[in-house]
Amino acid sequence: MRLRAIILGVVVLAGLSGAGYAIWRDHKLNASLEGFARANGRVEATQIVIASKLPGELLEVLVREGADVTAGQVLARVESDEIEAQVRGAMSEVERLQQARAQALADRERLAAQVTYERNELNRIRQIYNKGFAPKDKLEAQETAYSSSTAGLRAAQAAIEAADAAIQTARAETDRLSSLLRHRELMAPRDARVQYRLAEPGEILASGGRVLTLLDLDDAYMTVFLPAAGAGRLAIGGEARLIMDAAPEYVFPAKVSFVAAEAQFTPKSVETDSEREKLMFRVKLTVDPEIAHRFRAQIKPGLRGVAYVRVAADAAWPPDLAPKLPQ
Repeated sequence: MRLRAIILGVVVLAGLSGAGYAIWRDHKLNASLEGFARANGRVEATQIVIASKLPGELLEVLVREGADVTAGQVLARVESDEIEAQVRGAMSEVERLQQARAQALADRERLAAQVTYERNELNRIRQIYNKGFAPKDKLEAQETAYSSSTAGLRAAQAAIEAADAAIQTARAETDRLSSLLRHRELMAPRDARVQYRLAEPGEILASGGRVLTLLDLDDAYMTVFLPAAGAGRLAIGGEARLIMDAAPEYVFPAKVSFVAAEAQFTPKSVETDSEREKLMFRVKLTVDPEIAHRFRAQIKPGLRGVAYVRVAADAAWPPDLAPKLPQ
């Protein structure tokens, strides 16, 4: 009995000592965090929606959920037979208009020579008429012939200009359709990770139909909510530290990139100081893109963690919150 009492006393004493140490440690941490705000948050990343610009059947999807993709990588293909036929038709129209222009050019050359001949003939008959050796009706007939030839030349020139305009329009249509044709392959706009497959091969997509959702892991951030007293003292670009629940041994540096202009949680009426303290503002803490790219395996969207934000410009970061990145 006496031995059991001694053991019990030792256990109680150890427990009291541990509790005392925990209280002392928390007090020390709270003291060292004066000038800082602490909040729980979740890691997020910029979302990119990959959609089809072409209506038609989705032929294949080349990536799975969770796969990492690189900029320019082909992710999916959409059926494009109708657009290809339209491109061929537009190219044929350009060729037809070019042939029409070539004919108009030939007509202009022929009519220009005709105008030169009729003008010379008119000058000759006018000289003879002035000398009294040609009747007036012959002069009038030649004047008519000259006017007709010049009108024909102007019409040929107008036909050439109309052909040029039509060719330009047809080429623009060809370029538009060719641009659409390039969208039969859906490509990754940047390095990212596939989050969701929203459509499967065989589905018929409308223009703008969604196929994939990507996450830009180089644009990782944590969203937290801070009370008005802390959020009001934040500055864009202010320093922060992020500690993930899954990897508490690492401390990731971050910066304040956004502070909401309006409170997210607001009482029905704000009349007293205590009610104003309940106002919570959304704050976005962004990880440096280079760091996010290097440690994308550790910074996973959806991970929970704790954020520490400096709200006092002269506050010194505690040693425990010095940046510590994976090796």
